[in-house]
Amino acid sequence: MAITNKRVTARRFLRPLYADPYFPDHVLDKGAAILLRLCERIEAEKPSDLTALYALTWAATEEFNLLEAEFEAAGSEIETVAREEIGEDFWFVASAYGFTDADAGELIATRDW
Repeated sequence: MAITNKRVTARRFLRPLYADPYFPDHVLDKGAAILLRLCERIEAEKPSDLTALYALTWAATEEFNLLEAEFEAAGSEIETVAREEIGEDFWFVASAYGFTDADAGELIATRDW
């Protein structure tokens, strides 16, 4: 499914992390793909409220939880800078789809990083 939200299509997810060699591009690419799949799910499922949105963001957060092992295998980790950037991108997604009242912490409440 092609993403139709113009704000999302103009965004490069995890952009600041790509500039830091500590974060391997091939793992960041997988993280960016998680965020794009989240956008696709939001467009396909059209969550009607925050509860429905959080269910989608929590599933995407679980994918990032699994990605932590790949960061570690590449000599990196989801540390403070990465956590903040990932969280900001989740907030961007929520706001791009009209959920400006979403709680930033709740969007990624299932994280273990």
